[in-house]
Amino acid sequence: MFDIDALKYDEKGLIPAIVVDSGSGKVLTLAYMNRESLRISMEKGLTCFWSRSRNELWLKGETSGNYQHIVSITADCDRDALVVEVVKDGPACHLGTDSCFGERIFQGETPPAFRYESLMELLKGRKEDPPAGSYTSYLFEKGLDKILKKIGEECTEVIIAAKDRDKPNTVYELADLAYHAMVLMTEAGISLDELKTELASRHVIDSKVKQEKMK
Repeated sequence: MFDIDALKYDEKGLIPAIVVDSGSGKVLTLAYMNRESLRISMEKGLTCFWSRSRNELWLKGETSGNYQHIVSITADCDRDALVVEVVKDGPACHLGTDSCFGERIFQGETPPAFRYESLMELLKGRKEDPPAGSYTSYLFEKGLDKILKKIGEECTEVIIAAKDRDKPNTVYELADLAYHAMVLMTEAGISLDELKTELASRHVIDSKVKQEKMK
């Protein structure tokens, strides 16, 4: 087990802890830990910090119910900062927002990397406030039968491309299928988190089967 005394704490015995959402990769908050709060975090599997304002230990979620279940804790190369990957039960910020980091102060020219969460937000926007001329809005307007028909068509095109061993076209058609599947998810009120939970449960089952086979 890692020796927490090997970490480099500041003159007040604190080390910064960057808390990251395990599912989205979003930075949730920047807090501080000391040896005791880090030990508690590792023992309980829940984030525990040192409150610099109250000068006391602070188990996140103890009063709000918004616990943060720890997936992993990683030290940086200098061992003077931590990244804490978590699955959260609710908002990370005391203001009730998903993350403490919400005020953008600069937007560069480089486009952001693709994220499924961003696409889902766009699809929800198209459903709730459909702009004229939008293909996505057209699908929602036509309804479930049209969406299902398109998924069927895209499945067939994926099969044809894969059967031809045409990798570029297979990637293209898979992207079309993924997009239409997400349109269906939006229409049906299914979130990415629900899909991730289902896939995660299958991963656990698969791991158990693998362990049984190795015995």
